[in-house]
Amino acid sequence: IYEEFWVLFLNNSNTIIGKEKLSTGGMEGTVVDVRMLFKYALERLASSVVLIHNHPSGSMRASQADIKITKQIKEAGQLLNIKLIDHIIVSYNGYYSFADNAML
Repeated sequence: IYEEFWVLFLNNSNTIIGKEKLSTGGMEGTVVDVRMLFKYALERLASSVVLIHNHPSGSMRASQADIKITKQIKEAGQLLNIKLIDHIIVSYNGYYSFADNAML
């Protein structure tokens, strides 16, 4: 299984108006282009986004790379008035929510 990074695009009512797989990586990580994420968000006139990626290792802990990309996306979104609602890490052991764990 490979790591994948997805984004959900939401409107003002928090209804999902689109989704996009931003990247597929190896078993230990994937690269996310923040500019492409917001290109897709602007094309859809999204008001907010939810980030989702998996950890093939089964770990539900946020890595330093996960924390860094989340911060970059949140800050870029603030400039564009596109809110980051959550970043969810999924594994076969469960999930980790940045919002639920006060990481946003």
